[in-house]
Amino acid sequence: MPTPSVTVIVPGRDVGTFASEALDSLRAQRFTSWRAILVDDASQDATATVFAAAARDDDRFTLIRHDVARGLGASRNEALAHVETPFVGFFDADDVMTPGALGLLVGSLEASGSDVAVGAYVRLRADASGRYSPGTVQPWVAASTSPARTRTTLAEHPDVSGNIVAWSKVSRTELWGSGGLRFAEGKAYEDQIVAQRLYAQARAIDVIPDVVVHWRERADGTSITQRRHALPVLQDYLDGMRGGIDVLDAAGHPAAARARVRLILDMDVPALIRVAEHHPDDAYRRILGEFTRDLTERASREDVGLDPASRPLLAAARQW
Repeated sequence: MPTPSVTVIVPGRDVGTFASEALDSLRAQRFTSWRAILVDDASQDATATVFAAAARDDDRFTLIRHDVARGLGASRNEALAHVETPFVGFFDADDVMTPGALGLLVGSLEASGSDVAVGAYVRLRADASGRYSPGTVQPWVAASTSPARTRTTLAEHPDVSGNIVAWSKVSRTELWGSGGLRFAEGKAYEDQIVAQRLYAQARAIDVIPDVVVHWRERADGTSITQRRHALPVLQDYLDGMRGGIDVLDAAGHPAAARARVRLILDMDVPALIRVAEHHPDDAYRRILGEFTRDLTERASREDVGLDPASRPLLAAARQW
């Protein structure tokens, strides 16, 4: 077989209900020059069986299995050490990759010579019957990936900083080696800081408006983004957003940092405030209030234009 162009790293823990569909979407890629590293993070359900069968039946799949759960960050980092292809991407085992995704992302990098290619994504939500259907591209996703651009930069296109998920991108593997890029371990929202470091280190970036992934919001509420009511998850969330802004500041990208501040205050913080309003733990409100004060003060100093609809919520949270 010819040497593949891209390695897709697929971590999973207890996602057996969805893992077969995820791997089927990888097998269905029209671009066939890929390999995948599956990391079973000590699953106690059918994930282990699905991953093992894929590795047994298809030599494009390599399996790593943990006896003790180590988390998404550690799983991705371990797999990165085994990547030998020019390009690498990430894919979560409860999501669905669109058939043209790898072809678009890898093809763009091969044609342009850029370091990172970023695609759009949509949420995959269940209806009352439990059937999952993809939604539409949300405004902040569209702002990061539309219109199509090749060989742009973070300075030229600061809104790309709003695309912070690990699995909507393909990048040159050398960035992860020479740049020392790795995911934080033992924390949720581990992709926020890595995304900004990736953008800041990239010599050039391609953005693609096509949807490359359907991001599943699980009907049982177990997705990490659905557990923001838990205080440790909130702290990781705020640390990830704050850390991403710090990366942009340190790398000398003020426009991208302002774009992140605006998006966080317009989108992330109001959603958290609605959780906090009815939360039984005052610590939740206190931590969120401090974060909101810090960011709104920065937005005022730097004249960051915020959505008027978010201002009343932000003002209330500043008092916590």
